[in-house]
Amino acid sequence: MKSKTITSSKNLSPVQIQQKGDVLLLSFNGNIINYESQDLLKTIQNSFSRGVNHLDFQTDFLQDWDSSLLVILYEVLRMAKSNNIHYSLTSLPDNLQQLLNLAFAVDRKPSHSQSEKLPVIERIGQLAMQFYGQTISVLKYLGAVGGGVWRFLTASSIMRKTDFLAALEECGPQALAIVALISFLVGLILAFVGAVQLQTFGAQIYVASLVTIGMCRIMGAIMVGIIMAGRTGSAYAATIGTMQVNEELDALQTMGLSHIDFLVMPRLFSLLIAMPILTMLADFMGMMGGAFVGVFLMNLPYQEYWKYAFNAFNLSNFSVGIFHGFCFGFIIAICGCYCGLTCGRNADSVGLATTRSVVTAIVWMIVVTGIITVICQELGI
Repeated sequence: MKSKTITSSKNLSPVQIQQKGDVLLLSFNGNIINYESQDLLKTIQNSFSRGVNHLDFQTDFLQDWDSSLLVILYEVLRMAKSNNIHYSLTSLPDNLQQLLNLAFAVDRKPSHSQSEKLPVIERIGQLAMQFYGQTISVLKYLGAVGGGVWRFLTASSIMRKTDFLAALEECGPQALAIVALISFLVGLILAFVGAVQLQTFGAQIYVASLVTIGMCRIMGAIMVGIIMAGRTGSAYAATIGTMQVNEELDALQTMGLSHIDFLVMPRLFSLLIAMPILTMLADFMGMMGGAFVGVFLMNLPYQEYWKYAFNAFNLSNFSVGIFHGFCFGFIIAICGCYCGLTCGRNADSVGLATTRSVVTAIVWMIVVTGIITVICQELGI
């Protein structure tokens, strides 16, 4: 059978193309380094369109080569696959065969398999099982936190004083500015909203009572809770989640150190101490915001404003607000640390854990607020 030899655009090319019937033979000779393969690949593609059914290689005289040879072989094999042309790699050096097998082992454009849509009953059952598993995980975590608190009370905890002080500084003194600013603005807005309605009846002076009761009983604690959930709770989730990604939690477990004692307890106790104090600051700054509106914008007498404010202030409202802050501190610490401990092992999981901690903490704060409000209403507090 008559054979035909085709060369690339260069006469002395180290790559030669020979077609024998339906077999295309690629011969590699000498050194193939920094080889420009565009013309060669076009020639091979044209050869595939002329009745070629099999591809073979000859590397007996191949000497030095670099990644350009690997690129040529990869593209040739990819074209051969697309044209349903059979080929064999046995004539290539072992290292080239391994590299090519590795290159084709991973699908660079994986197909997105559409998951089978389950019936409604099965989907409900699947959601129920997920909820059950999540509930068991949370209960185990709460039990572990309770054990950590007991170990702390019995002086058998491994919580370090330096960790506690660092966490207390982060959620205490460093949060004073943002809490004071937001609480002042909330008191100002609350005074504006009340003044619009009270002016209709000529009762502007009761803005002082409205702001004082609202901030001391619930609004101060809620604003501090939302601020700390977004500021501190997310930081807890991100910090512990990053430790999960970096396998630092595995290192703690290997060393026999409890995650709860070492990571959760310092953050929990620091928030339990800081939140009531920040709530008191929020109450005071909210009253100052209301006074700013009443005295400077509504021209109320300074002495009269504070007289009505102090008359509206009582210990029961103040205690309810402080209790709210204490509960919110517990919720924020628990949610932030739990989301960090259950974080995945990639960067995207850290972001999801951070978002989940903030959302979960705010939702549970609202739920607990409703529960406390109903209890206080029933008890007449």
